[in-house]
Amino acid sequence: MQKRELLKKYFGHSELRELQEEVIDSILSQQDVLMILPTGGGKSLCYQLPTLLMGGVTVVVSPLLALMHDQVVALRANGISAVMVSSMRGLEEIRAIERQLYNKEIKLLYVAPERLHNEYFLNLLQNLNINFFVIDEAHCVSEWGHEFREDYRKLSLLKYNFPTTPIAAFTATATKAVESDIVKALRLESPKIVRGKLFRKNLTIRVQNRLKDGKAQLLEFIKSFNGESGIVYTLSRKSTETIAAFLQSKSIKAMPYMQGLAAS
Repeated sequence: MQKRELLKKYFGHSELRELQEEVIDSILSQQDVLMILPTGGGKSLCYQLPTLLMGGVTVVVSPLLALMHDQVVALRANGISAVMVSSMRGLEEIRAIERQLYNKEIKLLYVAPERLHNEYFLNLLQNLNINFFVIDEAHCVSEWGHEFREDYRKLSLLKYNFPTTPIAAFTATATKAVESDIVKALRLESPKIVRGKLFRKNLTIRVQNRLKDGKAQLLEFIKSFNGESGIVYTLSRKSTETIAAFLQSKSIKAMPYMQGLAAS
């Protein structure tokens, strides 16, 4: 099948967006890629489609279990063989996945970055036909790598252990400095860099100066959206917990969500 046939069959779309096709063609030509495209722009399709046109399995490195789980569920619902290996799975489940990998029954394998530092798992990968690696949320390699996910800073091991296997990195946002750091940290070789536009017609972005009492300012802002849901982004785990507790104390239904939470 050709690109557009697979696009229609598995994803229900008739045409690719301009930047999507550019990245997909680069991946198919075995080139390292860095795509910077705002959330909702269709980054996932850029690696999910080309693996269907290639032999072997694609290994997707992602920092969030929930994100990996949602993508695996969606792919399998569309008839694409995808699995996730994580601490949430028991040993028997992982061994069953390994047999599927050896039998070439899986097209997309999702893992957290820590898994790549496991010698047993690394040996497993070296015995597979990996068509390319995907680094999702690639800004973690640079901007947040040192505090949000330390193992992201060590992903240069991929080029060391798999020197001929291309890498496709994706992130929603990156300054030029972060872009340069991602390329350097992942040791990308003459990568195709594709940067989408930040502003879109379906998004409205407003900025306000922070007042001295930032928590009170946040509380008033949230109250202006009574009955609606939202997300408050913070810079650290500690501030995530602190702000959630503050909002709870003001009768706002809020929960912290970050690395280290127990599965439930």
